[in-house]
Amino acid sequence: MKVYLASQSPRRQALLKQINIAFDTLLFDIDETPKSGENAEQMVLRLARAKATKGWQHNQRTAHLPVLAADTIGLLAENILLKPQNKTDFVTMLSSMSGKTHQVLTAVAVCFNGNCESIISKSMVTFAKLSQAEILDYWDSGEPRDKAGGYAIQGLGGRFVTRIEGSYSGIVGLPLYQTWKLLQKVRQ
Repeated sequence: MKVYLASQSPRRQALLKQINIAFDTLLFDIDETPKSGENAEQMVLRLARAKATKGWQHNQRTAHLPVLAADTIGLLAENILLKPQNKTDFVTMLSSMSGKTHQVLTAVAVCFNGNCESIISKSMVTFAKLSQAEILDYWDSGEPRDKAGGYAIQGLGGRFVTRIEGSYSGIVGLPLYQTWKLLQKVRQ
């Protein structure tokens, strides 16, 4: 199976390779600004669908492959955890997650032959209690700068995780089982 991947994420690319899905990457930008009154589930679904739809529209004259897109955000209480804007934002974010459980939402959308389908993977992640030194050391590693929620579970950030419930690959950025099923559904 082969798809167009509307993502530049090396993590999503590696996950697709893991389940033997070949892909060509589509490069474009969409506005990821949160909309007023939008909750986390609405936002993550909107962004994944917007990426897949834009990819499909961009390639519809030559598209013979499904367009796959995903978006991931964290959620602590009612606070949406996006990519940290700077060091101060990161320290505030990780400090608020220290010793607590947060939710990771990854939406996946696939468009093919004018049909778009989407799903949301919901997982829970519990962090150990973190010291200020651990938080600052992690920032200095460079890893958290482009990660939703400010950490990478598959990298150095994994050392803070005491428990997960749900899809590990969904936390990384692409829930493999749900993605596979979604691709099968749109190709029928």
